Amino acid sequence: MGINEGVKFTWIGHGSWKVSSAGGKTVLIDPWVMNNPVAPEHLKTVDACDLMLITHGHFDHIHDGVEIAKATGCTVHAIFETANWMAGKGIEKVDGGNKGGTHEFDGIKVTLVHAEHSCGITDPPGSTTIIYGGEPCGMVIEFENGFTVYFAGDTDVFSDMRLIADLHQFDVAFLPIGNYYTMGPKRAAKAVELLGVKTVVPMHFGTFPPLTGRPSELQELVGSGVSVLDIKPGDEV
Repeated sequence: MGINEGVKFTWIGHGSWKVSSAGGKTVLIDPWVMNNPVAPEHLKTVDACDLMLITHGHFDHIHDGVEIAKATGCTVHAIFETANWMAGKGIEKVDGGNKGGTHEFDGIKVTLVHAEHSCGITDPPGSTTIIYGGEPCGMVIEFENGFTVYFAGDTDVFSDMRLIADLHQFDVAFLPIGNYYTMGPKRAAKAVELLGVKTVVPMHFGTFPPLTGRPSELQELVGSGVSVLDIKPGDEV
């Protein structure tokens, strides 16, 4: 895959990202934006979105998605049950998929893959009512220029990460490292080994006090042969 100059990822904070694709599309991944406590103010206003990708239904990954999708008219892609929930909220352009299937959106190919997590949707927000949202997912995203990343979503390490790497060609992995709700640096280091990647973009850390994992910890564990980006909300990679 090599070095990519055509796709830019901006970290909104937590597990949320704004992506400028090689073809000029704006993609939002796990859109916790306006209510994200660590998001820079200039990223809390969403003027445009072409494609919204959702890994799972927890509030810190989905609950600004309805408002953004209605305002922008974007296409929303998620696992079938979560996609149906979005459609039930009045979102017109909804594309539901499932693990192993590849869906293409104007040259951007998205394959939903396994994740070790949960996926209950809190509805209404702030209540104790949980709606089944299907299973959580990671994603392999191939952009229009062929640049491909593995976006793990919220997950623990699992042995089939090696299988995902065998089936797809990517050099970059976006991995949660915060601990408490996802894997921390020690378990993420094992994920790096299984995936065989040389570049890791950490996420889902630092938002709340329990999310104690830090990029420097993961870098120490994986050694100098792997580049772990040390990022803060608002950074572009």
